[in-house]
Amino acid sequence: MQIIKQACGEYETNCYIIQTNKGEFIIDPGVDALHFVKKHVKKPLAILNTHGHFDHIWDNAKLKNEFNIALYIHKNDEFMLTDPFNKGFIHSKADFLVESEDEIEICGINFKFHFFPGHTPGCCMIELVGENIMFSGDFLFKRSIGRWDFPYSNADLMKKSLEKISLYKQNYRLYPGHGEETNLKEEQIHLPSWLQYLKGQI
Repeated sequence: MQIIKQACGEYETNCYIIQTNKGEFIIDPGVDALHFVKKHVKKPLAILNTHGHFDHIWDNAKLKNEFNIALYIHKNDEFMLTDPFNKGFIHSKADFLVESEDEIEICGINFKFHFFPGHTPGCCMIELVGENIMFSGDFLFKRSIGRWDFPYSNADLMKKSLEKISLYKQNYRLYPGHGEETNLKEEQIHLPSWLQYLKGQI
């Protein structure tokens, strides 16, 4: 198994390709991700969105049209796939709406959607089960957290999500939506400071 990434668009949104012996999975195809994906896939199996912001879903429709593959997103962010606030991209349609903490199997590979609302209503970290890997989207970054001041964001839910992830015992390699790879234990060290700051904003 191999994971490769490309920072896409002016926001340098990380699109990830998970290459397995079953085929490839695409996480968060941003602006012009189609070109990156076409270079590195032979048997694409599915698209998984960590959340519904435009820079993470921009090429959903292009990939679906090109490869005829299914799209997975948390049910609370489905509306963002066709939201007028998300301008400039081709609207897409989810094939599977994920419930909170759902574990799904696709061609023998298991993923779990860990639900951490706040940045968006359906914001998730997607675990590659059995590999100690999480695609953390815009919830956790290296030494930072997702914003809570966008339309549809919620500071109180972000606080609760940070409290929830603070209790996780298992370490994971984190592949964030922007920036460099990190791991959960390193980021948990900084969460009390973020929580203190966030509580002052609510």
